[in-house]
Amino acid sequence: MLRYAAIDIGSNAVRLLIADINQHEKGNGFKKNTLIRVPLRLGDDAFLEQKLSDRKIDDLVKTMMAFRNLMDVYQVKAYLACATSAMREATNGKLVIEKIKALANIDIEIVEGQREASIIYSNHIEENLDIKKSYLYIDVGGGSTELSIFVNKQPVASKSFNLGTIRILDNQDKEETWNEMKEWIKKHAKDLKQMAGIGTGGNINKLFKMSGEKEDMPLTFLKLKSMYNDLSGYSLKERISILKLNHDRADVIIPACEIYLTVMKWAGIKQIFVPKVGMVDGIINLLIEENL
Repeated sequence: MLRYAAIDIGSNAVRLLIADINQHEKGNGFKKNTLIRVPLRLGDDAFLEQKLSDRKIDDLVKTMMAFRNLMDVYQVKAYLACATSAMREATNGKLVIEKIKALANIDIEIVEGQREASIIYSNHIEENLDIKKSYLYIDVGGGSTELSIFVNKQPVASKSFNLGTIRILDNQDKEETWNEMKEWIKKHAKDLKQMAGIGTGGNINKLFKMSGEKEDMPLTFLKLKSMYNDLSGYSLKERISILKLNHDRADVIIPACEIYLTVMKWAGIKQIFVPKVGMVDGIINLLIEENL
């Protein structure tokens, strides 16, 4: 069995996906074998202090050593490890990467926002969508939001913004970044009729699950707005105890809703499709394209 692994070192959580690769004439695909998510919250250090603390570095190194052991046990043939917003901004990011290479023998690429966006849309969601529509990919992470516009299944514009859930929680989001995003959307979306959204990231996946919508059906702007109002009515403790949200999901889900709703409003999007894929799925697809 051919296996590939994807590691996503995000601002909120660190993920490892080990996937079994299916090779056949019609094209190659994969089946998820093992997915592990560790909520390290690197963004808290990176956005507030501009560097990772010894404690966070220690936790990250231990996590990477565990991931390396798992990849060895699963006999992974190829892997790609990507670090996003938090590591981009941590002044000691490169030193941390050298330490991980020495102790866990994992090579990590710090990806720029543009590359992050292109990895996410390696998932080729647009191939299964209505060619008559234009789509705005919205990927919300802990440190950044990636937007990509697709027309006739082709990417026509893409940009990464320093707006993310951890950044908002830590009051590190800047008004000019929100304005820059608004201008970008207005510029690129103004002539596009019948635009729909495609939402990726852990929070929108969770929101979709909570919505009770049928698979392949979109979430409407109104439904998402009503869920946001409901969630905001609960305290953090209640979101954990009553709604049974994980501790590290219960706080970020509110700012995530705010970003999705704001982008949808500015772009005039009434519905958003949630394919339940993310960065790790994109990395596996990229590995398939590069290796097979």
